[in-house]
Amino acid sequence: MPKPSFTSQNTSAPGEISLLTDGHVHTKYCHHAKGEMEHYVLSAISIGLEEIVFLEHMEAGVECCKTTWLTESDFDRYFSEGQQLQEKYAGKIQVSLGVETGYSPTHKEELLERLAKRNWDRIGVSYHFMPSTTASGHINLLSKKKRSIKAIEAIGTRQVLTNYLSTLTEAVKFLPGTVLCHLDAALRFQPKVRIDQEYLGQIRLLLSEVKKKGMALEINTSGFTIRGLPFPARFIIMEALELGIPLVPGSDAHAPDEVGRGFELLLSYLGTV
Repeated sequence: MPKPSFTSQNTSAPGEISLLTDGHVHTKYCHHAKGEMEHYVLSAISIGLEEIVFLEHMEAGVECCKTTWLTESDFDRYFSEGQQLQEKYAGKIQVSLGVETGYSPTHKEELLERLAKRNWDRIGVSYHFMPSTTASGHINLLSKKKRSIKAIEAIGTRQVLTNYLSTLTEAVKFLPGTVLCHLDAALRFQPKVRIDQEYLGQIRLLLSEVKKKGMALEINTSGFTIRGLPFPARFIIMEALELGIPLVPGSDAHAPDEVGRGFELLLSYLGTV
C-alpha cells in the first residue's frame, strides 16, 4: 500500500497530498454559509496557506424547502468579487474559483450547459438531493434536519445509500469533474448509519470511474468535527491509493474561521493509512 506523503508543493501526484491548499470553501453566496469572500482569503493567509479554492454550490431541478445553492446571478457576483480578490492578493495567495456541482439525472444537460459558461479552476462533483419516493420534492441526503432524517428512514437507509452511490457513479461519468467531494458523507447525521464495507463493490466501481476521468478524491476534514474522522473513511482512501488516485484536502468551511480546519489532524491520520 502506497503511503501518503506531505509536500510543500500543490501537487496532485498519487499518494501525495498538499496541506497548503484548502480546496473546498463556501461563502454567503450559497445562502447557508456566512462571511465575505475576502474574510476567507484573509483567514487562509493567516494560517499560511498558498491557495484557497472557493467551491460554491450548483444545483438544477431541485424542489426543496430551502435554497442552499447559487443562482446564475449569484455566480456572476461570485466571479466578479473573486476576480477582484485574485488581483488584490496576487503574490500572497492563489485565489481559485470553483464549483461544487450537485448531480441531477433529470437535469444533467442543464448542468452541462451552465458549467460550460464559465472557466472554473475546479469542478467538484457531489450528490445532495435525491427525489423522494414517498412524497413530492427532494430529500437532502446530507441534512441534519429531523424531517430529512425521517424521510430517509421511511424509504430505507440501505436503499438510499445504494441509490446514492450508483447516482454518484453516473455523475462522475457524465460531468466534467476534477474532484469527487466527500464521498461517504451521505446520511452523515443518520443515527448509526455509515457507508461501510457492505458497499465496497459499488465504491470500487465509483473509484474506477474517478480514475478513468483523471479526477482527484477529496479528503474532507469537516468529518473530524461531525464524526471524529474525515470523509471518506480509511478503507475508501486505501482503495483510492491502490488505484493511484490523487488526494486533495478540503475543509468544507462555511465560516472564515473554519478555513483549514482539521488539517493538523489529517497529517497524522493519513500517516497511518
